[in-house]
Amino acid sequence: MEDGTSKSLGYCPDTDADYDVLQWDTREDCEVRQILDRVADKWSLLVIALLDRRSLRFTELRRKVDGISQRMLTRTLRHLERDGLVRRTVHPTVPPRVDYELTPLGATLHDTIRALVTWTETHQNEIAAARAAYDVRTADEQRQAEQETERREQIARSVSAGRP
Repeated sequence: MEDGTSKSLGYCPDTDADYDVLQWDTREDCEVRQILDRVADKWSLLVIALLDRRSLRFTELRRKVDGISQRMLTRTLRHLERDGLVRRTVHPTVPPRVDYELTPLGATLHDTIRALVTWTETHQNEIAAARAAYDVRTADEQRQAEQETERREQIARSVSAGRP
């Protein structure tokens, strides 16, 4: 950075270079962790995905996002609006109509989300196989541990009973 140039709010040196992920929590004035927490939560991801290429009314979003409460949808939309990812438009009708749409910044995030979904779809069978293998392995380890515990208990019982 040149002399006399001030760092912008939220400036995070070395974000593009080799970095230590743990620094996200410790670098002064760096909001990377907070932003990742916001945009990567399940409700934000769904809202951003639904707003791709068209605006939706609050009630439409609520119907489409299965399991979200009105309060949580309101909070999610406010946070996304505050972060500049969603634009809220209130139409002067009775009752008021409120539409939400992605901003240009939000649209760039949608592209990233789409890439993540594509990666997930491409690798879902590998992940399912890894999960199944893990479950078999941990079940075997649990069974072996239980057998070992039973064997030790038998030894302890025979020692306390005076048998070798």
